Parts: sequence; C-alpha cells; structure tokens
Amino acid sequence: MNAPRFRPANIRRVVIVVPSLFTLFNLFFGIWSMVLATREEFYRASWYIVFAGILDTLDGRVARLSKTGTRFGAELDSLVDVVSFGVAPAFLMYQLNFSSAGQAAWVFCYFYVMGVAIRLARFNITQAGRPKTSFIGLPSPAAGMTLATYYPFTQTDLYQQTLRYLPWPLLLTFLMILLTILMVSNVRYATLPKAGVRSVRGLLGLALILFILIFGIWKHDVFFFPLGIAYMGYGVSRAALLGFVVGADEDEEAEIAGPIVIRENDDLADEASGPRRRGITPRRGE
Repeated sequence: MNAPRFRPANIRRVVIVVPSLFTLFNLFFGIWSMVLATREEFYRASWYIVFAGILDTLDGRVARLSKTGTRFGAELDSLVDVVSFGVAPAFLMYQLNFSSAGQAAWVFCYFYVMGVAIRLARFNITQAGRPKTSFIGLPSPAAGMTLATYYPFTQTDLYQQTLRYLPWPLLLTFLMILLTILMVSNVRYATLPKAGVRSVRGLLGLALILFILIFGIWKHDVFFFPLGIAYMGYGVSRAALLGFVVGADEDEEAEIAGPIVIRENDDLADEASGPRRRGITPRRGE
C-alpha cells in the first residue's frame, strides 16, 4: 500500500490564509459593533471593538510565527483596521455623544476616521513588516479601543460616584481631537515588550502582560479606558520630558514624499505563488 503523498505547497497556502482569517473576523466584529450601536446596545458594541483589537494582534503574531506574512495580508489588515478602529469607534461615539450635539458635530468623527486612514497609510510605507521597538504615532487599535471602552467605563461605580459630573461631552470632543493629532504625529509609542524569563527585560514584559490580562479579565469595565488614556498620555509625557518630539527618519520621510515609480520589467513577486507581473514595485520590508 502506497504511503499518502504530502503536498507542502498546499499546506503552505492554507497556513498563509490563516492570518487573513483573523483579519476578516476582525472586520466582522467591527461591522457587528456598528450594527449593535444602531440598536443602542452600546455595551456589546464597545466590547466587540475590543475583540477586533485582540484579533488584530493575533493576526500579526500568527503571520510572524509562521513566517507567512504577505503584502496582500498587510494591505488587507490596514483596510480592515480603518473600519474596526476608525469607522466603528467614530460611529459609536457619534451615537453616544455627537448625534445630539448639533448638526456639525459629526465633523469630529470624520476627522478621527481621517486620522486613522492617514496613520495606517504612513505605517504601511514606513514600519509595516519591519522589526520595531516603537510606533511612530499612536497606533490606531489603541485609539479605537480607548474610545470603545468609554461606555463600559460609564457603567462602573467609580464613574457613577465620582466622575459623572465632569463635562464629558466637552471632554470626549477634546479626546477625539487629541487622538487624531497623536495618530498622525511623530510621537513615538513603545510596543508591547516581549515576555521571557531569561532577562530582566523579558521578566518585566511578562509581568506587564500578566498585569493587563489579570485586571483586564477581573475588572475589565473599569480598567481598559484608564489604561488607554494612560498609554495615550505616556507618549505625550515622554516627548515633553525629552524636550522634543522625535521626528521621522530621513528615509521614512523620503518614502512618504517620494513618487510611485512604475517600471516595465521588474519582478513583483507574490509572496504565496511568486508569479511575474508588471506594475508597482513594492518596497522591501513592507
């Protein structure tokens, strides 16, 4: 009896698809959040944006661990993130706060979505696919989840007893403006540290991840919104203490401002199958 034949190429194609499935479920939760917001189910709508953020983290890690990151996956991820962390949080905030704030108040939601789109476009040409210890500008998932977790925070005793008397409509308007500015700024934000037990840095990373997991599960309603505000303020405080906002590197600025060059006979290698095409040559490391 002949042994079954293995097809590594087919297996690789399946593995390549897996990160994109995480990305598409990210989109699913972003759309579902907006549907629930129209039904005024704001609590569930808020947490579905957080679920989208978890899936956004997983798709990148799965792609790196399996070494199956593709240009298609990177572009799909950015398009989905505009919906899940741009449109969905903005729509949720519109339903919660801006729909009754005047006819022109929706413009703040538009500027926020615009900031997410610009931030992701810049990320694609400066940092996507490259090893990094910091993000240039506030990451859009962090901004989206900060807005999303506001409503669950309003249901806590801390908010009801001590914070409900603050001018929240004005504060939320200021928050959306600040998030928009930080996303398109050159303020640097640290990535989540790698966990490990072989170094002090790894142990600190492990402790931080465990801290977020424990309090995120135990006190999720009261924990995540202040965490988002603290992360947002971290970059601003760091820049202020250093006395300057770290600018983009020269090569990054050149990539942002430079023209798209179309060449006749260049290889545009598809990461999965590798066919030759004519078109725009991708930059290495995107």
